[in-house]
Amino acid sequence: MQGLRRSTVYFDPGVHRALRAKAAATDRSISDLVGEAVRLTLAEDADDLSTLRQRANEPDLDFEKVVQSLKRRGKL
Repeated sequence: MQGLRRSTVYFDPGVHRALRAKAAATDRSISDLVGEAVRLTLAEDADDLSTLRQRANEPDLDFEKVVQSLKRRGKL
């Protein structure tokens, strides 16, 4: 456990029960499950930010015009 940092996290009782059950069913610790979930969430956020940077120069679309166009073309 070298290099790991300790943190206290509070869960709703139902979420904690579900975590305990999943940990038991998968033979993993709650800490492992939470750590994996946080890593996945952070990776998804990084992907979102990367996509946002790539699309930063795209023109803005007026929502009302998009809806009108979809209606004209029979898509709505």
